[in-house]
Amino acid sequence: MSLPSSNSSNSSHPSTSVDRRRATPIRVGFVMHVMQVAGAEVLVKQIIERLEDQIEPTVFCLDALGELGQQLRDAGVPVVVLDRRPGLDRNVPRRLAAEVRNRGIDLLHAHQYTPFFYSALARLLHRAPVKILFTEHGRHYPDIVSPKRRWANRLLLQRYADVTTACCDFSTRALQQIEGFSAAVTLVNGVDLGQLPPRGDRASQADLRRRLGLDLDRPYAACIARFHPVKDHAMLIRGWQLVHQQRPDARLLLVGDGPERESIESLVQQLARTASPSCPASQTFPDSIEFWGIRSDVADILRAVDLFTLTSVSEAASLTLLEAMASQCPAVVTDVGGNGEHVSEGVEGFLVPRGDHESLADRCGELFDNPKQTQAMGAAARARVIDKFDLQQTIAAYHRHYQSLAPTKTPQP
Repeated sequence: MSLPSSNSSNSSHPSTSVDRRRATPIRVGFVMHVMQVAGAEVLVKQIIERLEDQIEPTVFCLDALGELGQQLRDAGVPVVVLDRRPGLDRNVPRRLAAEVRNRGIDLLHAHQYTPFFYSALARLLHRAPVKILFTEHGRHYPDIVSPKRRWANRLLLQRYADVTTACCDFSTRALQQIEGFSAAVTLVNGVDLGQLPPRGDRASQADLRRRLGLDLDRPYAACIARFHPVKDHAMLIRGWQLVHQQRPDARLLLVGDGPERESIESLVQQLARTASPSCPASQTFPDSIEFWGIRSDVADILRAVDLFTLTSVSEAASLTLLEAMASQCPAVVTDVGGNGEHVSEGVEGFLVPRGDHESLADRCGELFDNPKQTQAMGAAARARVIDKFDLQQTIAAYHRHYQSLAPTKTPQP
């Protein structure tokens, strides 16, 4: 099985530990909402690629196929779309249980709560003969869970999560204290260091900027995130207006797309119109922000810019933040969710309060004005990722869970 991938290459990675008692691959069913290009979905694709000789994967999508789902199908991986209807769709657990039996699935790896919920119902109501690994990636803001769901988890559904993991301690505590999954443990995300090299010397840095069309001596910040209310691009734009007043030569690259992009573009123009006429920078403010859309060269962008910023009102474990850190890019991010577990204040970057655009501007300006500090933080950021957030370690940990949950198989005579 060979998968198209811009983020990994099987030949360049050491294999994870294998239980030699098993004579056949473990049949893993991944249960997802939709295989879109997002953190959890990319992780599933990477697991399938890295463990291609050790698991037999099937992907179950509750709602739609998605771009990554199509890539996996093209590579020969079975992807089943369950066509979930709005509300509680009682046909989904019935169909999922039938697929488990027909395909001989050993375990289901459910990513996020709703995929776990339907996986649990497949066992509870339709006796699907399968173990379940439940992985939580993110949390809503505000994090409100209904009493009915909380008690259902505590009294019943948690029994059907044979292993429960979350990608950061923030999400683990939410699972334990809010949801009722008392046995939840943290299994951190990781990034592919082979695809995220250090930024190199001044000559290679200059060459990279030329290829991207960036000025050699201009300071750049980048935000790589979908345009969605949870990412709070509006706070970033207001903060950048203050940065621009002090550093009119600086540029902000906004990489991504989404439903909020048009409103953010409008906000940029609005702030320029309503700024004080006595402020010359107000006229050039829109030119200091570049909308780059969806890009396939994110790793190059992160190595070329001076800092990474993310102003979310809620995060769990941002893979883009880890990619930036691996690229020796110091971060200025909001102190929400798991961000503080990745970035130590003043070491790998800065943490600012949610919604505080003035603090954001101050920290960005500080890094732009202190290249030596920026370089030191970038080096510390990469060292932390190498130590704690290597993708190979993450996938090896998931593989150990698969081995512990799947029944031992022996070859037929």
